Amino acid sequence: MSCGEPHEKDCSEVLDHLYEYLDREMPAGECAEFQVHLDECSPCLEKYGLEQAVKKLVKRCCGHDDVPADLRSKVMGRIELIRAGETVPEVSVLDQARHEQAQRQRVAEARGGAVPAPEPGPAGSTAPAE
Repeated sequence: MSCGEPHEKDCSEVLDHLYEYLDREMPAGECAEFQVHLDECSPCLEKYGLEQAVKKLVKRCCGHDDVPADLRSKVMGRIELIRAGETVPEVSVLDQARHEQAQRQRVAEARGGAVPAPEPGPAGSTAPAE
């Protein structure tokens, strides 16, 4: 996307990194460049406002769910691998969590004990067993 006006930072580049800006995960110098662009470019400012509103709505509606510590740890571990430029395993974190839950369920059933309840997933749902 481009608004057609000349800017120091291209509109497509701004929009590609919009969530880094929204989440305050961008270096201060780049934040200043983004702010200058948003001050000059009404289409990008409009998109920023829309994304900011969506983020607030999601936080208000879904911000009460606690993330299981092991899932959070796995996700953060993956983020660190990506930031370090290392290869990331092909299995998704959610698939891995489901697989581990299914393993716990099989072990519990084999022991004749109670099957542990699935851990809460996104928005309070439960991850289905395999």
